Amino acid sequence: MAQAGPHSKPAALERPHRSPTSSRRRTKKAAVAPTKLSQGARRCRAKLLRYFPRGFHDPLYEDWERGYKWEAHRRWNATLDRETLQSLMKAGKYSEVAARAVAIEARTNLLFSFEKMALRDAVRSRAGARAFAEGLFKFLHGSADLETRFSRWVDVVAHLPRKQTRVLTWPVVTVVGFIAQPQLHIFLKPTVTRKAAQRYGIPLPYQPRPSWGTYARLLSLARTVRRDLRELRPRDMIDIQSFLWIQGSDEYPD
Repeated sequence: MAQAGPHSKPAALERPHRSPTSSRRRTKKAAVAPTKLSQGARRCRAKLLRYFPRGFHDPLYEDWERGYKWEAHRRWNATLDRETLQSLMKAGKYSEVAARAVAIEARTNLLFSFEKMALRDAVRSRAGARAFAEGLFKFLHGSADLETRFSRWVDVVAHLPRKQTRVLTWPVVTVVGFIAQPQLHIFLKPTVTRKAAQRYGIPLPYQPRPSWGTYARLLSLARTVRRDLRELRPRDMIDIQSFLWIQGSDEYPD
């Protein structure tokens, strides 16, 4: 990515501030059965294994990419699972719902600082918090089909109060679904993801305004990548999003 992103790592991928697992000796590549892949897919897979020889189960990968995302999901399940979310809303504690969601995301580096600020400002008022909480529940746990739920969620975010920076961005729209339900939802950082998709050989049609059309194509790309990499045992969309990040981010030079 041209500009420094929230995942940014020091030059040459040195991590002096990381835990001891960062310096753990890398093991040899795990033996995997050959898979018939396109040229772009082969290059992308090779890049993943060059940085992380054990793929999605490499200790360094767990340290750099997966760990903090999975921890955010665990915190979500502990404080905003369906039952808790429903109970808080029934009690009219919309601001508490919004505060918990914002606090969980804040401990990750998924959003840029200006996006974090925009989200905090958007749910600061009771009206904003209520719209967010009600929209969040319908998005994650509603009975409508995924297209309808996603489109309605985009509309909710679009109408949240705006103080300075706009709230309706792809990262803001997709971050809560990704944290709450990583088996189903994926996080979209447009520049990096589009670059990764191009390298993989499946360009991602893209519109700056969040919409179901673009998101559905991203989910389709994610399913293809997951199928292509099945021998490496990706667990969920956290692994697929991380794989795409590794392909498109300047943090991981070719």
